[in-house]
Amino acid sequence: MTPTIRKEQKAKKTPRKREGEQEKTTRMVEILRRLRSEYTGTFLGLNHSSAFQLLIATILSAQCTDERVNMVTPALFTTYPRPEDFASAPLEEIEQAIHSTGFYKAKARNIKACCTVLVEEFNSTVPDTLEELITLAGVGRKTANVVLSQWFGKPGLTVDTHVTRLSNLLGFVATKDAVKIEQELMDFTPQKLWNEVNTSLITHGRAVCIARRPQCNVCCISDLCPSAEA
Repeated sequence: MTPTIRKEQKAKKTPRKREGEQEKTTRMVEILRRLRSEYTGTFLGLNHSSAFQLLIATILSAQCTDERVNMVTPALFTTYPRPEDFASAPLEEIEQAIHSTGFYKAKARNIKACCTVLVEEFNSTVPDTLEELITLAGVGRKTANVVLSQWFGKPGLTVDTHVTRLSNLLGFVATKDAVKIEQELMDFTPQKLWNEVNTSLITHGRAVCIARRPQCNVCCISDLCPSAEA
């Protein structure tokens, strides 16, 4: 989808005063409303058909594009369809299968260790709580929230590079610490919109608010962004 310039949203911005939580909530809700309208049905993420596939794909997505991961996972999940298959596979074979995703040695170790725990402690079933998910190798809060929000439908705020960058540009946070960003956004964003923060900001970050070359002239939320170029 090619964003269009909205003249009615290009009113000259005045310096933004320090916002309270209610003002941040109001602005976030409006930002998400506009992005929802702009990108309905266009979010492209990791291809998966189970919680297990999403978990493994998300581990692979660290320092790698979703597009590359989606190229690797069809053959990967054909060869290793269950946690037991990864757990019993030689590490070198897993490394070779995921080589093109980068950092393949660390990812292979994490995947094998993660699947071993899934088999031994969770009856080969992906747990559906944050507390349990982050006990798995290679799974931090970001990966856990992806699985919780996208598969289990539970409120979860995933802070990836796009959410980090846009949250700072929008003036909602002033930190690169993912855990702090997650908590600060949760403090003023209605819980029912947490999952939407993930998909909307990620999609906008890929399409328009691109790192090093943001397209403020076609941005549907530029008048709500203190970092927008005049």
